[in-house]
Amino acid sequence: MTATKSITGSLITFVVITIIATAVLTISCTSGKEANGRIGIVVTIPPQAEFVRQIGGENVNVTIMVPSGASPHTYSPTPRQMTDVANAEMYAKVGSEIAFELAWLDKIIAQNRDMLIVDCSEGIILQENAGDHDHQDDGAEQSELDPHIWVSPLNAIRMVRYIYDGLIQIDPDSKAYFEGNMNPYINELEDLDRDIRDSIPDEGDRLFMVYHPSLGYFAREYDLTMLSIEEEGKEPTAAGLTDLIQQAEDHNIKTIFTSPQFNQQSAEAIARQIGAKVVIFDPLAEEYIMNMRSFVNELALALQ
Repeated sequence: MTATKSITGSLITFVVITIIATAVLTISCTSGKEANGRIGIVVTIPPQAEFVRQIGGENVNVTIMVPSGASPHTYSPTPRQMTDVANAEMYAKVGSEIAFELAWLDKIIAQNRDMLIVDCSEGIILQENAGDHDHQDDGAEQSELDPHIWVSPLNAIRMVRYIYDGLIQIDPDSKAYFEGNMNPYINELEDLDRDIRDSIPDEGDRLFMVYHPSLGYFAREYDLTMLSIEEEGKEPTAAGLTDLIQQAEDHNIKTIFTSPQFNQQSAEAIARQIGAKVVIFDPLAEEYIMNMRSFVNELALALQ
């Protein structure tokens, strides 16, 4: 009887040790990966999510910190998002002093110090805001630099390459897969760039009006002039509004571009005065190439 108990006890001990060892091995093999085996990647804004998904394909799960429809100036992450950060292997920051990152990036990094940080703005020459200094009455972080680097397709190509470099650093065995995904997508971005250059008229003022100055890098890339309704992040004064209406009439502006994250009233007031239409362009839309093509089609009409 004693011998039987001893054998039974040894068998139970062996089974328990085997289960623990298997669990430890499983955890070590999936360290840094989510339950489905995909790599957890965190990005700040929706356009970056398209960049990551186009390269990473089936190998990635993407968490967007500032979701569609939210403003990077005021958004605060949810507990679920911070949990995703804690489990992520890489954070692709915009890196251009976008308001959300100024306010939250240090806290995000503190949540997961093992996470690879990729700076998508590296090598991109940042420019000052046109008519807007990221002024925030609610005390949010401020910057005098224009954070909207991604609206230039050539900047987007640079961002895609940095994300690719980060992914192969995390998962070098998938380098060929990532490269096979990235190259066709870069070709699409290059096609977009060429089509924009072909669409913009060579003659005329080459000036367009926006409510929020989110298209500065686009204007710089294609030698255009962006006229902003906002003044240092605030609604224009009565005198400023009168001046904008005069400029719009002088340049025969018939389209005003505005973003869904901001108040439309000033744009609509000017549009009524000059007989123009208001066109909504969301610089934070996730479907980057489709969104930019839609904007360029409207811009080409506006510049004719």
